[in-house]
Amino acid sequence: MNRPSTDPVALFEAAREGKRLALARLMSLVERGGDAARVLGAHTYSQIGAAYTVGMTGAPGSGKSSLAAELASVVRSEQQRLAILAVDPSSPYTGGAILGDRVRMQDHVTDDGIYIRSMATRGHLGGLSLAAPQAIRVLDALSWPWILVETVGVGQVEVEIAGAADTTIVVVNPGWGDAVQANKAGLMEIADIFVINKSDRKGADDTRRDIQQMLELSSLGDWEPPIVMTVATDHIGADELWQTVGEHRSYLQESGELQVRRNLRVQAELTEIVTQSLEQRVINTMESPETAELKEKLARGEIDPYAAAARLIELSNG
Repeated sequence: MNRPSTDPVALFEAAREGKRLALARLMSLVERGGDAARVLGAHTYSQIGAAYTVGMTGAPGSGKSSLAAELASVVRSEQQRLAILAVDPSSPYTGGAILGDRVRMQDHVTDDGIYIRSMATRGHLGGLSLAAPQAIRVLDALSWPWILVETVGVGQVEVEIAGAADTTIVVVNPGWGDAVQANKAGLMEIADIFVINKSDRKGADDTRRDIQQMLELSSLGDWEPPIVMTVATDHIGADELWQTVGEHRSYLQESGELQVRRNLRVQAELTEIVTQSLEQRVINTMESPETAELKEKLARGEIDPYAAAARLIELSNG
């Protein structure tokens, strides 16, 4: 039996032919990072730009996975294809509890028009803040027209990943908490659409009013984030939500904001890559014999911290 290729370009071409196992290996390669991931990134970068990415974030238990499954059904009813990345920055190994949420996607598992991947960093330089954009680009280059990125929570990393999409959906529940905490989480800054899921529960109208008041106090551009009421488990509201995503896409395209956003994201990614590379170089330098000697001099008071740091920087630059 022939062993599967480990060459990233060969795997990419196999995935383009529709081989799901090759696509799974490509995603694992992206998560691991390293030279193979960089080869893949260079190969795919000139082939991207057609896909549209939707980010979805919200507190654990807000019903994001159920809502994602409902959106998948809507997309497939329109005969379009959708790739879903379920991102969990909290687990470096298995993707954590979010893998259990994939049970909600079971109706789509055998559908060739849906691709579902639970994703966690496995040593990628820069973690998921760099691995996620590259995974999106691979799916884009493989002609997936829609990519949904679902994050497990609303921490800084999760918000950054969801906010790296073209359209970002923030999912909350009735009684979601006070406005100050929402602003601390950065949700107001990244939200293009608010969803109040489980809106059949008590307090849904109060939550809608709270969000609306916060929006009125915020510095918004021409697009004011709509508030969509859903009950994903009862199949309520997903059609309206998907229609709202389409309206936001049209707004971004017609205003020219879409390209502006994408350019800013690439620039931010470049900064992150440079920062992480320099940080790794410094970490390597800190383990050198020269560094040990500098630390001893610092402890004896023979050199001050700034002078020691300057010397370390010289060493890291080779």
